[in-house]
Amino acid sequence: MLALASAVTVNWAYTKEHDAVRGLPPLSPRHPVLAARELIRVRAWLFAFGAETVGWLMYVAALHLAPLALVQAVGAAGIAVLAMSEAKGHPSLLPRQEQLAVALAILGLVLLGLSLPRHEPGDHAPELAQVLLWLGATAGAAAALSVARLKYSYAATLGFAAGLLFAGGDISAKLVVLGGAWFVAIAPLVALYALGSIQLQAAFQHGDAVTAAGIATLTTNAVPIAAGIVLFDENLPGGASRVLRIAAFALLVASGTLLSRTRQAAEETGTLRKRQDEEKDRLQVGRALEHDARDAHGDDQLVDPAHRAP
Repeated sequence: MLALASAVTVNWAYTKEHDAVRGLPPLSPRHPVLAARELIRVRAWLFAFGAETVGWLMYVAALHLAPLALVQAVGAAGIAVLAMSEAKGHPSLLPRQEQLAVALAILGLVLLGLSLPRHEPGDHAPELAQVLLWLGATAGAAAALSVARLKYSYAATLGFAAGLLFAGGDISAKLVVLGGAWFVAIAPLVALYALGSIQLQAAFQHGDAVTAAGIATLTTNAVPIAAGIVLFDENLPGGASRVLRIAAFALLVASGTLLSRTRQAAEETGTLRKRQDEEKDRLQVGRALEHDARDAHGDDQLVDPAHRAP
């Protein structure tokens, strides 16, 4: 329940942050300090970020009680919360593919719940070298995406980068929860979450909340789910519970993927149409100017040379 409450709170906060940053000057993840200064001046954004922080604290509390992969699987339903928020709580207002995505998320949560009573989850402390590899890979991939010029939606690219940074932060949070010497993971936790937040705010300025935060949420949950199983050696249940757990993971990730791809495709189509309309307007203006120039030239030729100015 804590993980689900966290997902609802954080994704609600994302929609409010999206609304708050749309009117700000362009934010760049390459200049995080300048971006942070712009953000803290906006009261609406500070309120939304405060709500996001409360949701994150609930997430950390959930990590005390359950393995990383399990908590992240519940959190993956947050993207459905984003879609429902935009539809004002009415699924009928969503396109059919997005309705299917929401249904998959709900079914995934149900299957996840059914797998719990038959299994006592557990995890183990990872090896330091593996931790460094995972955190380095997520941070490096995010940095590469920040400077890359891809043909895909810029909001989607920055959202993906933010999700990778948040994923590294979530893995670090689990390490901190383990206690002992792992408390030093507080350093990458703060750095990765801070950079991820700046990335996400920049993504909000280039697309809608579901495109940017949806892809970020999907990545934030998919990567730690894999890390929970591979890095933390989390035990899966046996028998029918194992099937239910794996099916739940698959449905929740599929829900996020479907919703993100649907919104990204719609955004790219809208961008293409906008460019086509702008090109059409430029051509029409050019033709009008050319027509006016021809008319002016024709009128000039009709003037009697004797009446021309010397």
